[in-house]
Amino acid sequence: MDRRGRGPRARAAVRGDAPAAAPDRRPGRSPDRSGGGLTVSDTQGELVRTRCDACGSQLAYAPGTQHLRCVACGGTVAIVHAPGDAVDEHSFDAWAAAQGGVRAGILDARLLTCDGCGATTQGTDLSVACRFCGGHLVAAAETDGLVQPEAVVPFGVEQAQARDAFRRWVRSRWFAPGELKKVGDTESLHGSYVPHWTFDARTSSAYSGQRGDAYYVTVKNGDEERQERRVSWTPVSGHVARDFDDVLVPATSQVAERDLSKLGPWPLSHAVPFRAEYLAGFAAARYDVEPPAGLDRAKQKMAPVIKDDVERDIGGDEQRVGSIRTAYADVMFKLVLLPLWIATYVYAGKQWQVMVNANTGQVIGRRPYSVGKIVLAVLAGLLVVAALVLWYLRSQT
Repeated sequence: MDRRGRGPRARAAVRGDAPAAAPDRRPGRSPDRSGGGLTVSDTQGELVRTRCDACGSQLAYAPGTQHLRCVACGGTVAIVHAPGDAVDEHSFDAWAAAQGGVRAGILDARLLTCDGCGATTQGTDLSVACRFCGGHLVAAAETDGLVQPEAVVPFGVEQAQARDAFRRWVRSRWFAPGELKKVGDTESLHGSYVPHWTFDARTSSAYSGQRGDAYYVTVKNGDEERQERRVSWTPVSGHVARDFDDVLVPATSQVAERDLSKLGPWPLSHAVPFRAEYLAGFAAARYDVEPPAGLDRAKQKMAPVIKDDVERDIGGDEQRVGSIRTAYADVMFKLVLLPLWIATYVYAGKQWQVMVNANTGQVIGRRPYSVGKIVLAVLAGLLVVAALVLWYLRSQT
C-alpha cells in the first residue's frame, strides 16, 4: 500500500466500545475481558487438540494448505474460520488504559499437559514440544492480560523446500570451508513463528527550516570567466500529514531485527485471522518486546519518511530541516506471527545460524570463511598481476 495514505478503509472497532454481543466461542478464543479490545484467555494450560482421531498420532499444519495433516497416516483435518472472521486491530490508547501494567517478560511459565502421554511441560511459548513424547503442545490462548495474536502468515514453504534453499545457499558461498558443503545435507531445520507488531497511525508534523534556491554568478579570474553556483537561503515553516499503515516491528529480542529485515519484505497481505491450529508442529515464541517499546521503534521507522515529506514540502534546490514536531493520532496495533525455518550449526567451535523466510523462500545467514582459500585467491591474483606486468615489460623491449 502507498505509504502516503491508506485510502478509505474500515477501522477495526475496539470490542470494548461496541454493544454487548454473544461471546466468541471459536476454539482458541475466549470472551473479551480486557476492556481495551484485546481478547484474553480465562484458563492457563488449555491446549489445541493435535492427535489424529484415526490413528492417534500427531497432527501438524501442512504448509501452503488450510488443514492439519497426520504425520503417520496422512489424514487431514480442515482449519475452519468462522463466517466474518477478520484480522482486528486495537486502539493503542485503549489498550494502554486497560492493560494494567501486565508485561510478558515478567510472567511465570505455565504448565501444558500433553493429551498423548499425560506429561506436563513447563514453558512460556505459544507452541512447544512435549519433553517426554515429543508431541505438539499448542496453547489455545495466551495468558490473561497479554495481547493475543490477531493474525498469522502461515508457513508456505515446506521443510524439503527450505532444505533445498538452505543447501543452495551453503554451496554458493565463496571462500567457504569445504566441510561447510556437508552442512546443508545433514543439518536439521526447525520451523518457528516469530511475533511482530504492526502499527497504524495518522501523523501531523509541524516543521521549521530553510529553503535553498540555487543561482549562478559569473566570476572573473583574469581573462577567464566561470559560472559559480550559489544558494539563497530563506526561512520556512509549515505542516505535513501522513497516514501510516502496517509499520512492521519485531516483537521479540531473540532474533536480530537486521536479520528479520533482510528476510523481508514480509507479505502481510497473506496474513489470515489467527487460529492456534496453524502453530501445530512448529514453535511459536511469546512476544518479549512490549507494545510501548514497539511503538517507539515504529515511530523511529516513520521518522525518515516524515522527513522526506518535509523536504518535499519545503521545495527548492536544497533543504535544511531545523525541527520536526510530530503528533500521532488514531494509533492502532496488532500482533502477527511470521514464519521462519531456522538452522543452527556448529563449525570450528562456534555457532552459525541460517534462516529461511517460510513464505517467500528468501535465505539469509552467517557463515565461516576459509583463510586458506582466501590466501590462495590473493596469491593467485598476485600471480596474475605479476604475469601481466612481465608480459607488458617484455612487449616494450
